[in-house]
This record gives sequence, structure tokens and C-alpha cells, in this order.
Amino acid sequence: GLYQRLRVARRGAPLFVLHDGPPYANGKLHIGHALNKVLKDMIVKSRQLAGFDAQYIPGWDCHGLPIENAIEKLHGRNLSRDEMQARSRAYATEQIEQQREDFKRLGVLGDWERPYRTMDPGNEAGEIRAFKRVIERGFVYRGLKPVYWCFDCGSSLAEFEIEYADKQSDTLDVAFEADDPARLAAAFGLAALPAGKSAFVVIWTTTAWTIPANQALNAHPELTYALVDTPRGVLLLAEGLVDACLQRFGLEGQVIATAKGEALGGLVFRHPLHDADAGYRRLAPVYLADYVSDSDG
Repeated sequence: GLYQRLRVARRGAPLFVLHDGPPYANGKLHIGHALNKVLKDMIVKSRQLAGFDAQYIPGWDCHGLPIENAIEKLHGRNLSRDEMQARSRAYATEQIEQQREDFKRLGVLGDWERPYRTMDPGNEAGEIRAFKRVIERGFVYRGLKPVYWCFDCGSSLAEFEIEYADKQSDTLDVAFEADDPARLAAAFGLAALPAGKSAFVVIWTTTAWTIPANQALNAHPELTYALVDTPRGVLLLAEGLVDACLQRFGLEGQVIATAKGEALGGLVFRHPLHDADAGYRRLAPVYLADYVSDSDG
């Protein structure tokens, strides 16, 4: 074929090899495949015209959830491991043949008779040998790491496999009582807080279920915070959100002092369930963080 004649014509010339990330052997080609392959084909051909022995070995990724999901749609779930592997291999082979013909129709030149496939035994053996070397060099260890997990298919997921659905969540304002009111007052330049009143920092969250596990609070060092005297106690709020918060709480209040967030670092507040159970009798320190904002809450 033409590709082999080009190899003969450039025998002994400087080598140029395009290492192509393979498509999944799953489904018909779409415009993304066409754009990807045509652009790469232009590079290979331009190198060929520049006098290089420009080789292109096409390939396919034959492993992963997309193929397994396709098999489950065709043949149902609860297949044995051996049957799943056999059907997946047969399915991938069919998809490769279909995609190969379509790539040829796009005019892509390559060694289509000798592609690489991740499911070929030689490649799988090479992967195992490479993994063995990685283990021998001490780069593989057993540990704990949070990962995306699919409960339906019982497998971890890559980030690109995650599809997020829009969800409207309830928000929650939660008060953490000051463990040391005198220290809080000092941070705002006050001799003391109003007599007979407890003080609270109020946080705003869309993940109410995380409150039992809460361990700390955050404040932005450059934002201005206010102490607000209300009938429900002295509330620590972001200055820019005082009016909105009081309206949401159904309270009236008066700002008695302000301070930059950097003055709040290290203050400690009691967990909201501090008095509900001994397991929650812990303190949440304030840590300064640049990602805190006063645009919401």
C-alpha cells in the first residue's frame, strides 16, 4: 500500500514518530475523532514531505468502563468475569474494524494492518513487566486516598467520567459559641462584651450534613468582620453581610465593633452540638484562608 511505499522511499532518513493517544474501541466515530486524527495526519504528512521517515502506528484503548458498560447494555448484568472479558474482547475487535475503515475514509495514512491494541497479549504482558519494575523501585505502596467511586459498577472513576447534575440545596446558618468571650472582645479592641450575653460566630453552609464532623472555622485575613449586639446574643458576622444576615435571622441588631479577619486567627469556638453529647465537646479554632469570601452567606 501507499504507506509501505512511503516507508521504502524514506528508508534511512531521520525518523519521526507521532505517539498517538488511542481512542476507545467503543462506538462510531464523531467529530472529535475526525478533528483529532486529521490534525495529527497533517503533522505526519508534513514531516514526511520535509524528508523524514514519518511513521504513524494507530492504536486503540480496549480496556475500561465504557466497553464494560456497552456489554452490560447488550447482554445484561451479572456476567461472570470470564464471560465479560470474552465478550468485551469480541466487542472491541468489532469496534476497531469499524473505526479503522472510517479513519481510512478520512484519508489518514498509517500502518493500519499492524495497529497496537491494549488488549493484545504482548501489550498486556509488557504492562505487567513495566508495573513490576515500578514496584521494584519502591513507587507502589498501599495507602488510603479519597477517590470518585461508582456504587453501581463497583469501581473507582476518573474525573472526566464524572457527570454533575444541577442540584438546589438548602442553606443553613449555624452558630458556634465563643469559648473565651474575653479573648473575642480583645480581638475587636473591646474591654468586654455586653454583660449577660453569650457570643457566637455564625457560619453559612450548603452542606449541613458535614456539621457533626466539623473541626475548624475559616476567616479571610483581609475581610472586615463585625460584632453585632442582638436580642439572641452577640453575633460575629462579615461586615458586608450584616444587614442581609439580620434580615434572614429576623433580628434587629447594632454593630458594636469591627476588626480585620487577621485578628480572629486562633480564636476558638464550641461545636454547635457541644452540649448535646460528650462526643461533641470539642473546640473549633479559626484558621485564616484566602479563599473565604463575603459574596454569599
